[in-house]
Formats: sequence, structure tokens, C-alpha cells
Amino acid sequence: MRLPNSAHTFRPWRIHELTRDFRLEDVWELPGVGGPDDFPLLVQRIASGDPSQSSSVAVRTLFAIRWKIGELLGWDGPDAGLGSRVPTLRDRLPADLRDAPSGPDFAALPFTSLYLLEDEWAAEIANRTMHGVMHIGRVSDETGGFRAQMAVYVRPNGLLGCAYMAAIRPFRHLIVYPPMLREMGRNWRASTAGHLEARRLDVTLPPATETVLKPGEAFYEPTHSVHLPSGSAPSSRPESLSSDSPKRERSS
Repeated sequence: MRLPNSAHTFRPWRIHELTRDFRLEDVWELPGVGGPDDFPLLVQRIASGDPSQSSSVAVRTLFAIRWKIGELLGWDGPDAGLGSRVPTLRDRLPADLRDAPSGPDFAALPFTSLYLLEDEWAAEIANRTMHGVMHIGRVSDETGGFRAQMAVYVRPNGLLGCAYMAAIRPFRHLIVYPPMLREMGRNWRASTAGHLEARRLDVTLPPATETVLKPGEAFYEPTHSVHLPSGSAPSSRPESLSSDSPKRERSS
């Protein structure tokens, strides 16, 4: 679901310090609710996504067209990305964010993680058309869990970038993001359900104990009892008797 930009801007996210010269393109609420410790799982799920494997034909087709156009026009070459056409935002990180984990590597999309905190994660991308940032924020709810918001920042590269962003805006809003978010919601619910089940089964059983019999004490089984003669050594495993075992006389 798309949210007003104010749903993102009023929160004290650290990303605001880094993107003052970027434009907040849009804000989305990701479907599904996570448990208290599930934010890293959500981050990993997003980073491992591959639009070329989407269940939506429209998403697969539009991404394939975009990559082909980029290849033909040289939009995505090494000289158009981070550290060449534009400096990485890691150069802007304050000391505490620079020392924080950067976040996971992406499996398919050409993003690079910037930082990962307990309640937010940011990753950047750059090509010939724009420099962009994806921000995922953890918004706690009254149940102790959380919902997640995705914010998209862009800094277009001149007239080409402005024209490109204007051209793809309706496709992003109507064709790309809705099915991608629905699929993400299904995968997220499946992941959190499996995570909760794993946590439920991860129970530490108390250590097994042995009963050590003292001389003269009896060990009771459902149908038998065994008495240790006085003066015998203690045993944790008394000899069990079967119904046809000969009876033993207790020594005096």
C-alpha cells in the first residue's frame, strides 16, 4: 500500500542525514507483520529477491526490457555507477554508522548496502540515469511486533534522469510495485511462519537424571521391585527381572 511521504519524513530515521540533496520519490507499506526479532530476516529476504524470477509476467517483462535498454545505451556500465559517476553515500556516513554492519549483499539487483541497524536498513544504486536509495524502516506496533515501510529516494542525472523517472513513474506505481509487494508479502508470511515454528521447536530439555539406590532401598517398576542387599554397592541401573526369572532370596 502506498503511503504519504509524511509517514516516512516525520520519523527520526538516520537516512535523513544522508539524503538532503535527494528527492523522496514515494513511500510504501510492506505487507505482513514481523515478530520482535524478525527484522534481519526481512532484510535478507529483500536482498535475496530476483525480479527475473517474479511470479508476475509484467514484472519479469518490464525488468527484462529495462536491462536490455540499459545494455544497449550503456546506462549500467562500470563508469556509470557508484565510485565512478557518483561517490558512494558511504563517504557521508558518520562514525557510528560506518562502524555498524553494512547489511547483506544483493543476489540479483545492482544495489549496495549502506548500513543496517536494529530498525532500519539502507542500500544505494547508481547508473547513467540517477542515484537512488532504498530505505527499509521497522515500525513497531502495539502487539510487540512490527510493520515495515519502504522509502525510495532519487537524485536524477540531468535531463535524461528527470525524463526517465517521469516516464517510468506510472509503470512503477501501477504495474511493478503492487505485484512485487504482494509477492514479498506472501514470501514474508511464509518466512516468519517458518521462523516462529523453528523457535517453538527450539526447546532445551532438562538434563536426564539417574536415581542412585542405596543399600536396602527398592527400585520400583510397574510390576517388579528389586531390593539391594545391605552391604552391596550402590547402582544406578538395577538388574531388572522378567516374569519367568527365578526368585532370589534376600540375604540375612
